[in-house]
Amino acid sequence: MDLGKYLARIGFTGPAEPSLEVLRRLHTCHLLSVPFEDLTVHSGGRVQLDLPLLYDKIVNHRRGGFCYENNSLFRWMLTKLGFQVTILSGQVKNRFTGCYGPPFDHFILLVELEGRRWLCDVGFGVPGFSVPLSLDIEDPQEQGHRVYRIRKDLEMHFVEWQEEENRVDGDWKEIYKFTLEHRSLEDFQKMCQYHQTSPSSIFFCKSLCTVLRPDGRLTYIGHRLITTTFPTEENGHVVETITELKNEEIPGVLKEKFGIVLNSTKAIYTLF
Repeated sequence: MDLGKYLARIGFTGPAEPSLEVLRRLHTCHLLSVPFEDLTVHSGGRVQLDLPLLYDKIVNHRRGGFCYENNSLFRWMLTKLGFQVTILSGQVKNRFTGCYGPPFDHFILLVELEGRRWLCDVGFGVPGFSVPLSLDIEDPQEQGHRVYRIRKDLEMHFVEWQEEENRVDGDWKEIYKFTLEHRSLEDFQKMCQYHQTSPSSIFFCKSLCTVLRPDGRLTYIGHRLITTTFPTEENGHVVETITELKNEEIPGVLKEKFGIVLNSTKAIYTLF
């Protein structure tokens, strides 16, 4: 597990001392380089929460992963660079049912730096934030065309966003909730297996791969490729282009658009 190779994998250059500027750059570089994906589940494999295996997958084989994988390896890197990092457990809100998942449903990180606390998450999909969010304020935090906030209610913290772009006065939508109780990687083993085997988990039911881009986001899900372009001065709205894919087109799309080559694609078309 070579730190330099990991930094090169995410396209990070320059000094890497534990500072807020470096933390923000590392967070964004990771999101721009490492997809959020569950393709191992749909190609005959199993995710194991063992750091050397995660490093080999993400760095050597240039794959991505879901929250347990991406955030585990991101934590290892931050710790090696001298950051003070704590693992937290999140519970994601289902946008269809309105219900929250169980504890250990989502793996997130708390970084304490120069007397301030920052929430880091490089293992989420479309609603995810591109730079760390401050845990010390409840005010809106703008990131490009999106606005987030962390609302506290007793011991529970809620990550929320304005679902409509360029808004600060609309309805706040809850993304996930969490407490500040310290956790360990081993605590997430059971839920990691659940998301790979349960028909109630989107990761079991949908083959998914998404990555942030400087001007938007690229998402493969099922038999669709979705290209999202963020608002510009000329066009003040998010633009989405959807391309329907045939079975035989999917491996080429994953290789060309995401840099992912799967060892096996025997099951990737059957669950979508």
